[in-house]
Amino acid sequence: MRFPFPGRGGGGRKGGGIGIMGMLVIVGLMLFFGVDPRTLLQGGPPPSQGPGTQMPDIRLPGSRTQPRQAPRTGSGPQVQSPRSQNKDDLVRYVSVILGYTEDVWQSIFRELGKTYREPKLVIFSGGVRSACGLGQAAAGPFYCPADQKMYIDLSFYREMKNRFGVSGDFAQAYVIAHEVGHHVQTLFGVSEKVQRAKSRMSQRQANAVQVRMELQADCFAGVWAQRAEQAKRILEQGDIEEALNAASAIGDDNIQRKTQGRIVPDAFTHGTSEQRVRWFKRGLDSGDIQQCDTFNAASL
Repeated sequence: MRFPFPGRGGGGRKGGGIGIMGMLVIVGLMLFFGVDPRTLLQGGPPPSQGPGTQMPDIRLPGSRTQPRQAPRTGSGPQVQSPRSQNKDDLVRYVSVILGYTEDVWQSIFRELGKTYREPKLVIFSGGVRSACGLGQAAAGPFYCPADQKMYIDLSFYREMKNRFGVSGDFAQAYVIAHEVGHHVQTLFGVSEKVQRAKSRMSQRQANAVQVRMELQADCFAGVWAQRAEQAKRILEQGDIEEALNAASAIGDDNIQRKTQGRIVPDAFTHGTSEQRVRWFKRGLDSGDIQQCDTFNAASL
């Protein structure tokens, strides 16, 4: 993945492919820390919402199918760091990815006659308190809809690279783009409707709705990748394969099979490997958020 770091300083970085085995190493790392691997791409604990009665009636705003190039605003992400981590290469790396997501979503929101509000980026070490509760580094990056912030402990990426030799720029970018997808859901009002509906459902029903929520964020990540490539030509050979392999490796069925030896579909919260790949690819192929309507899809 090409990272020229426009307007942010620093030089580009290029990592090798991460692949399925690389993601399984990440799963092993999370198990080592005693963390459920399914939290890897979870959008953070949701805030308390009002009551609801049934499956949320969620429709995405209309959008054009042909993407337009997004001009850079130069504002950049807001980074809150406990020490001097904002000077680290990893901060610049995450900032560039987040900046690319801002470009794309600003463009999409303009097409809809709306204004995109960027999420704030919080860099923390070890643990952090958010409006959604306590976040831990081992759980990976997460998004909190209550304060509209993304939380990242850089040791998560350092541990993957330095101790376990896991690298791959676009696999990491996919994770961040997924979390930004949760922010987009918050701005569209999707998150609030989902939480209200889930508060009146059984656990099995709530899990099924959450799967649709996560698959939509995967689709949004695919939309971002397509539009960022058209505007900035950021992709290199193998990048898409990295993202698809990552999506496959962290499907609920694959993780359950590897960690507990059996698959429990009623416990799925993020979707199967096949579903995650399908919805990411759907967004990637179309570049159109209208194609990401998981809540009204007859089949996932």
